[in-house]
Amino acid sequence: MEGFRVFSPDDWSGSGMDGTAYAATDLKKTLEGLATHLFGAVEMRWVDTYFPFTNPSFELEIYFQGDWLEVLGCGVTEQEILKSNGRTDHVAWAFGLGLERLAMVLFDIPDIRLFWSNDQRFTSQFSKGKLGVKFKPFSKFPPCYKDMSFWINDEFTENNLCEVVRGIAGDLVEEVKLIDNFTNKKGMTSHCYRIAYRSMERSLTDEEINDMQWNVREEVKSKLRVELR
Repeated sequence: MEGFRVFSPDDWSGSGMDGTAYAATDLKKTLEGLATHLFGAVEMRWVDTYFPFTNPSFELEIYFQGDWLEVLGCGVTEQEILKSNGRTDHVAWAFGLGLERLAMVLFDIPDIRLFWSNDQRFTSQFSKGKLGVKFKPFSKFPPCYKDMSFWINDEFTENNLCEVVRGIAGDLVEEVKLIDNFTNKKGMTSHCYRIAYRSMERSLTDEEINDMQWNVREEVKSKLRVELR
């Protein structure tokens, strides 16, 4: 689900803010209201991030099952997009919301990959029109964890890292999580990520995941231009 809103100079002229600040404030207020309507009185937070068509860009996270869950990405639309549509003096905001994220919260589903599974232990629990159903967990195969550390650059974003990892490992990636970071005396910042691999159909072998992790490391180094540790 996506949303887009455009403002004219008259909208923010008396606010004491410039157009970008006004749009960002309205965006957060609107989406916090949406999150409260959908999820109730949940704890939420905003995280600065990068998207190619918005600046500044944000992610809205809610506290769900003991962890923070991203539910949507958004931001103030880049001015070039408005200019190309004849709205030179206007500002706008935009957001995108994955419906799977909504279902995860509403039905207590812990793993987004279940939505693409044909396992009847999952699909048989839900039917059209029944919104009060809560997911009943069933046994799954054990995860395989691999860590990766590297020195980041100014262009690095966690979203790009996840895209690279999933581009290689696909649905075998359950989670990519930052577990440690520090900055040395030279001002270089290091991140350590733990990748959880898990199959919905079988147990993974350490040998196959080692090969996959090696490919992940090489792609991360090449595409994100980071220095592996």
